Formats: sequence, C-alpha cells, structure tokens
Amino acid sequence: MNMRLKHSAWSCLVLAAALAFQLVPFSPVVPAAYAADTLRPDVGKPLQAAKDLMGAQKYKEALAKIAETDAVANKTPYENFIIERMRGAAAAGAGDIDTSAKAFDAVIASGKLPADEQLKIMQSLAGSYYRIKEYTKAVTWADRYRKAGGTDPSVAVVLIQSYYLNGDYGTAAKELQAQFAADERAGRTPTEDQLQLLASCNLKQNDGAGYVATLEKLVANYPKKEYWTDLLARIQRKPGFSDRLSLDVYRLMLVTGTLKDASDYTDMAQLALQAGFPKEAQNVIQLGYNAKVLGTGNEADRQKRLKDLADKQAADDQKTLGADIAVKNGDSLINTGYNLVLNGQKDKGIAMIQQGLAMGGVKHPEDGKLHLGEAYLLAGKPEEASRTFKTVQGEDGTQDLGKLWAIQSRSASH
Repeated sequence: MNMRLKHSAWSCLVLAAALAFQLVPFSPVVPAAYAADTLRPDVGKPLQAAKDLMGAQKYKEALAKIAETDAVANKTPYENFIIERMRGAAAAGAGDIDTSAKAFDAVIASGKLPADEQLKIMQSLAGSYYRIKEYTKAVTWADRYRKAGGTDPSVAVVLIQSYYLNGDYGTAAKELQAQFAADERAGRTPTEDQLQLLASCNLKQNDGAGYVATLEKLVANYPKKEYWTDLLARIQRKPGFSDRLSLDVYRLMLVTGTLKDASDYTDMAQLALQAGFPKEAQNVIQLGYNAKVLGTGNEADRQKRLKDLADKQAADDQKTLGADIAVKNGDSLINTGYNLVLNGQKDKGIAMIQQGLAMGGVKHPEDGKLHLGEAYLLAGKPEEASRTFKTVQGEDGTQDLGKLWAIQSRSASH
C-alpha cells in the first residue's frame, strides 16, 4: 500500500538551534551569581564556536565543541537548555537521530521551549525516525506530538504507517477506523490509500469480514473494477451462499463492468434463459459480440447457436408479452413483472412485481425484493432501487447482494 508521506526533515531542528543564540545574552564577566538567562564563558564560547561550525554545515565538529561544555560544573537550568538545544540541532545535521532525540527530549522536559516549537521538534523526529525505518521510535514521537495537541495530518500518516510497517496491524487498523470516524463527522471521504491500507491490515490479520467491509467502502467511494471483482468473488465464497443467486451476481457484474471472458457472458445468458428471461439473454450475448469477446475462436459456433436460441425465444416471448396474465401466485407475478421490465414495459412490470410480493406465499420473498430493486434500476429509478435493496434480508447471500446493489444504485444516482 502506497501512501505519500509529507513531513519536514531536519530543517526545523536546525532552525530551532539557529534561533537559540538570538536569545542568549553572553557575558564575558563571571559574576558570583548568574542571572537566569545568561551563559558563562565556559559554556558560551564553545557554543558560539559550535554555532559558527553549524553555519558552515560542519555538524560533527559542532558536536565536538558542544561536548566541551559537558565538563563544566554546576551548569544552570538555562545553560543546560541551550546546550541541549544546540546539541539536538547539531546531531540532527550530522544524521545522529538518537543523540538528537535525547537532546531534544531534555529540551522539551525543561519547560522552557514554546509549545509550538515543541510540536515542530516532535513532528520532525517522528518523520526522521520513520525515514530511517525505526518505526517504534517513530510511533513514540508521533504519539507524543498528538498527545501534545498536534494536528498536522502528515503526522497521523506517519503514526499509522509506522504501526503497520512495525507489524502492529491491529493498532494500525484501529487508528485508521478512528480517523475514518472523524472524517465522517467532518463530512470528509477517506482517501483510497487509507482504505487500501486498512484492507491490507485486514488481510494481515486474516480478518475476512473486516476485509469485505473495507472493500465495500472502496467500491462505494472508488468503484474500480478490481475492487468489485474481489468483492463479488468473496461474497460468493461465504458459507451458505445460495447458487440460485448466480444470475443476480452476473447482473451485478454486468453493471459494474466486471464481466470479462466469454464464459461469463455465455453462463449469464444460459442462466437468463433458464429463468425465463430470453430478452436478458439476448442483450447479454449481443454485448459480448459488441465487445468482441463472443463470436471468435474455437467456441464461435457454439456461441452462435446460443445467440440464435436467445433470439428465437425472445421473438416468441414478444408474441405473448402483452396478453393478459392469469394470476397463479406471487412468484409468477414477480417473474412476469421482471420480464416486462426487461422488455421495456417498466412501470407495468414494477407494479406487477409489487403485486406479487404483496400476495404472500412467495417461495423466496427476499429474492423478490432483490429483483424489485434491480427492476427499479433498469427503469432508471436508482433512489427507489436503493431504498428497496436496503430492505433485503437473508443469510443465504440475499442480504449481502442487497447491500452491494444498494452501493451500486447510489453510484448510478450520481
């Protein structure tokens, strides 16, 4: 999973040190008692030399000069503050992140550094540790930044990525979920990269249900074919998924553009013929020919025979389509109504499906609601379709398909 990380490197640390001497009143006189914000010569002179070396980008030499102050006895809190601030910046420039972090930890603990500068240091150290792949330390500083009130989103990225790359997939997932909840409250949509990272966390933890839920978010917000293909395949592998829903799966594949090879088109057409919907079979086969998936290769003759059969049955169906229908039961009304919708009689067909559902005694009423939603979509009524799909229940795959159809219908309404 790729997420673009935006964080400052060492510039803010070096800047912090450069500013330090603007605040340091250096006195060559050594009084008996030192003012709170002054440096004695034993401290000030090597630090001034270190500052000059840092200006020339000689950071290791600057560190050596700063180290001379370690021998000075009875340093004041202010002297220690300035020393560690300079040491942190010089170590940063030298690429010694651990020394820099230790020094700046002391600077922050002194309480003398303004809150905004503390946040800059925490942010920079989090990003720097991330960059050298010390993810545990990156987490420590990113978490400190957040707890200190920092709100830069780039640090949240560093934190989550560090958890993930350190193998703590559960915590990374929790952080992402918390971020998504905040985004939802603010009316923001999670980025595709964030959702991809959560999906990877789900897979790393063998959390199949969580992975499917994340895929649902991906297809809802970033409806790419690869997400739909993965999601539909996983839904069908769920325990208890009924084979009788295969045609509904193919219909969803059709509208999401995930019908791929010749067998997808011919299998869907055959299922439609078996279900009594020759017009649907005819349409699917023609789409396969238009896409040049059918009509070529070794199976061309068999595909042509299937096409001829669908054409004949669709023509025969047209002869009786307008005839009065003897009401037998709810199932026959639902099927006939759906067939009417497929043949262009949308309002009449939808009314008939509704009548069939209202009769009761339907063998699979949840299937009927699923087909009513599909009929609404065919009729160009995505909002009615979405409302209908949300009512679909069932543990045999109908509810799962209803949820996915609802997502697709929302996409169709935009």
